[in-house]
Amino acid sequence: MGENMEKSKRMEILDRRPVNQDGYIDEWPEMGFIAMKSPYDPAPSLLVENGRVTELDGKKREEFDFLDQFIADYAIDLAQADTSMAMDSVEIARMVVDIHVSRQEVLKVISGITPAKMAEVINCLNVVEMMMGMQKMRARKVPGNQAHITNLKDDPVQIAADAAEGALRGFAEEETTTGIARYAPFNAIALLIGSQVGRKGVLTQCAVEEATELELGIRGLTTYAETLSVYGTEKVFIDGDDTPYSKAFLNSAYASRGLKVRFTSGAGSEVLMGSSEKKSMLYLECRCLYVTKGAGSQGIQNGSVSCIGVAASVPAGLREVLGENLVAALLGLECASSNDQSFSHSDMRRTARTMLQFFPGTDFIFSGYAAEPNYDNLFAGSNFDAEDFDDYNVLQRDMQVDGGLKPVKEEDVIRVRREAGRAVQAVFRQLGLTEVTDEQVEAVTYAHGSKDTLSRDVAADLIAAEELMKRGITGVDVVKALLDSGFTELAESILNMLKQRVVGDYMQTAAILDSHFRVMSGVNTPNDYMGPGTGYRVEGSRWEEIKNIPHRINPDEL
Repeated sequence: MGENMEKSKRMEILDRRPVNQDGYIDEWPEMGFIAMKSPYDPAPSLLVENGRVTELDGKKREEFDFLDQFIADYAIDLAQADTSMAMDSVEIARMVVDIHVSRQEVLKVISGITPAKMAEVINCLNVVEMMMGMQKMRARKVPGNQAHITNLKDDPVQIAADAAEGALRGFAEEETTTGIARYAPFNAIALLIGSQVGRKGVLTQCAVEEATELELGIRGLTTYAETLSVYGTEKVFIDGDDTPYSKAFLNSAYASRGLKVRFTSGAGSEVLMGSSEKKSMLYLECRCLYVTKGAGSQGIQNGSVSCIGVAASVPAGLREVLGENLVAALLGLECASSNDQSFSHSDMRRTARTMLQFFPGTDFIFSGYAAEPNYDNLFAGSNFDAEDFDDYNVLQRDMQVDGGLKPVKEEDVIRVRREAGRAVQAVFRQLGLTEVTDEQVEAVTYAHGSKDTLSRDVAADLIAAEELMKRGITGVDVVKALLDSGFTELAESILNMLKQRVVGDYMQTAAILDSHFRVMSGVNTPNDYMGPGTGYRVEGSRWEEIKNIPHRINPDEL
C-alpha cells in the first residue's frame, strides 16, 4: 500500500472484529503445527510373524518406542488385521458414512488397522461426513453432557448449589477441581451432595493430583475419574513421569474400586511440549487413542481439550478436532468430546466449533460445560458457560437436537440451590467441620457466581479438610450425617450411588445413570443408527421438554 493511500474503513472495522484477536499460524510441520497429513507421517504398515507384530507403520520391532510396543501388543486385533489392512482407506471411510453398514461391522474392520491407517481413513472424510460417522459410531444411543462446577473461592456451599442447578438442567456428569489443592475433600463432598439434590444418579468427580483423586474415589466421595492423561510421543510421556504401562496400572486401580474411568488426550499437547516429532496432530492423537484402548479404559476425553488454542491456530484444525473425536468412537470408546476450553474471542467461531459435536451427538458433547460464569471456572474457562444456558436451549429447540440440557423454572433453581446449601450446612455440622452460616446458604441460593457470595474462613476450612482426611471420613459418613439431619431422600440417593460402586455396571462403555439409578450405556442402550427412521430421535416427552423455553408465546395463555 502506498504511503498516501487512504485506508479502507471497512477493512479497519473488520480488523477490529473479535475473530481477528485470535491467534493463527501457517502450517509448519517441522514444529508440529499441522493438523492433518504431515509430510512426515508414516505410511500404514503391519507385519505379523508367529502372532507377534514385527513391523508397525514403517518401524521394525527393534525400533519401537514404548508407544509402538504397547499398541502392537495390546491395541490391534491381529485376527482381523490382514483383512482390514488390505482394504483401501477410502473404502473404510465410506463404510463409516454408509447407512447400510452397521456400527458393529465398522468396529470390526477398524479393530484390525494401525494408527497410521486410521489417520489415513479420517483424512478421506470432510466435516459433514465425519458428523455422519459420529452420529452412527457414538457408543451410547442417547447423547449426554458434562458440567464443570468450580468457583474462585473454592466455596463448597456454592459448589453444592451450582451442582444442584446443573443436575436440574440435565447434566449427567459433573466435575470439580480446586484453586487450593487441600480443598479437594470439601469440594468433592459438596459436589456429591449438590448433584443428587438436583437429579438423582448424576456422576461426579474431583480432578486433582492422582493419588488424592484415587483416595477420594476409594472413600466413595466421587464416582468417576478422567484425568489419566496420555500423549502421542514417548518424550512427552516421559516428561509427565508416565508410560502407557503406568497408565494402564492406574486405570486398573480405579476400576478395581468401582470407579468409572476415562483417559484424557488431545491434539496439540505434543506441540505445546516441543516433542511432536514432525508428525501431524491427528496421527499423534491416533496413537493416544490406541494406547487408551490397549490400556482397557472404557473411554476418553478428547478433542484437543486444553490445547485447543494450538489446534485452532492451524488450517483444518477444528476439522481435526472432530476427526479425533470420531477416531475415539471408531475404536469403540466413550467419547467426551471436549468443547470445554475457551479458545476464541469470536462468539460465532466458538459456537461453530461446538456444533460439530452438537449436531451428530457424542456421548458427552462437552467434557466441561461451565455451569458457572467463566470468571469462576478454574478449568481456565469453557467454550460455553452459565450465561449461555438460554442460547444453548434455544439451539436445541431450533434444530430439534438433544444437547443433553433442558429449560428450567426460576422457582425450581432457587429451591434446589437452597436445599443443596442447607444439606452441606447440615453435613458439615454433623461431621464437626467448619461452620456454614444461614447467610452463606441464602447468598448462594440467589447467586450467579462468587462475586455474589460471602467469603469463608479459608484457613479454618483447610485445617478441617485435612482433619477430615485423617479421620477417614467416607461416603457412608455423609449418608449418616444427612439421615441424622432429616435429609432422608437425599441420604438414600447418595447411598444408592455407593451401591453402584459395588454393582459396577456404570463402568460399562459410556455409562450414565438415569434418575432411577438405571444404567444407560453403550452395552445395554447401544447406538443403533442406520439412517433415516432409525436410531435416537428427539420426540415425545423429551421434545416437549426441549420446546418448553421460558420466553415464548403460549397460545393457550392468550
